[in-house]
Amino acid sequence: MSDRFRVKETSGLLIFLNTQLKGWSRKNIKQRLTTGCVVVNGLPVMVHDHALNVGDDVEVRASGKSMQHGVARLEILYSDNDLIVINKPAGLLSVAAAGENKQHALAILRKQLSTPKRAVNLWPVHRLDRDTSGVLMFATSREMREAVNEGWSNAEKTYLAVVEGQPNPSQGTIDQPLRMESEKYQMIVGQHPDAKKAVTHFNTQRTGKERSLLEVQLETGRQHQIRAHMAWLGHPLIGDPRYGTDGPRMGLHALRLSITRPNTGKRLTFETPAPVDFLALLR
Repeated sequence: MSDRFRVKETSGLLIFLNTQLKGWSRKNIKQRLTTGCVVVNGLPVMVHDHALNVGDDVEVRASGKSMQHGVARLEILYSDNDLIVINKPAGLLSVAAAGENKQHALAILRKQLSTPKRAVNLWPVHRLDRDTSGVLMFATSREMREAVNEGWSNAEKTYLAVVEGQPNPSQGTIDQPLRMESEKYQMIVGQHPDAKKAVTHFNTQRTGKERSLLEVQLETGRQHQIRAHMAWLGHPLIGDPRYGTDGPRMGLHALRLSITRPNTGKRLTFETPAPVDFLALLR
């Protein structure tokens, strides 16, 4: 459950929350704010005096679900007869990987949705890297997966990334082809007969002394695209040993996915704010 508000006059965030959340203790409000459960215009905000403008959307969310004691239950963001969208935690494979016998989102979700009388089959529409959190979509039939993938070039994919340093200029586009170097399992940036077109747009949302939070939009969807492109730019993702340096977790979160639904033509948008451990990378 969550509470949603539209800002009607300029205010500081904490003052606004204290006014709107009737019956809440100040301690509880501050706890939600410091744990990344307050989202302003689709982005998590943890700063008490963050300035709100007229028309801003503010959402106060419940604490996210997590995996504990080896028993996993995934947060479902959306479901209908054809599509299921989850909030994948970092550290969890999207699907089974060759040579690995570890838990993955596909198997967990099948088990979570199945009953003793009815087993649920699912097909992954796309994938997220193991250490990337956020919006992940599955289809309930092979036909629906193929139908969504046919229109995938029109999908809008928005990520949050925590990177080293401060990009200058603060926004821009990286239009550099990518090719996979199979021995190192690493994307190589630059012109090559085997390279494929890859375009990444980025916009700096916040900056600190040593790190920055970027909103990133993919025009193409190559494997490791954001990771390789940001490293090429000189601002590798935090916690990415393949393209930068290791850390507690990788600074990449799939914030938003928008697709045109097959059969109806309706535009669907799915979004989930960054988790606390992701936001902690900015500190």
